[in-house]
Amino acid sequence: MSTDQKGPRILARTFFAQLRSSGYTPHQIIGIATELLDLVTEELKQGDKAEAGSSGSDVSQVTNESAPGWQPRV
Repeated sequence: MSTDQKGPRILARTFFAQLRSSGYTPHQIIGIATELLDLVTEELKQGDKAEAGSSGSDVSQVTNESAPGWQPRV
């Protein structure tokens, strides 16, 4: 496995272990992963629109308040 793949894998395993140790169920973790994928997908869509319409120098940051439909899962 290349070095580029090790970092995200280690981060994902650490994040998973922390969620499990905090009491999250596997179904809740799937929900969290789904929300993360939705956020990344939306960010990529916004980036594609920004590249098509500008120089791409605008950077947006998704926060809990700005993410559509975001709700904490407990």
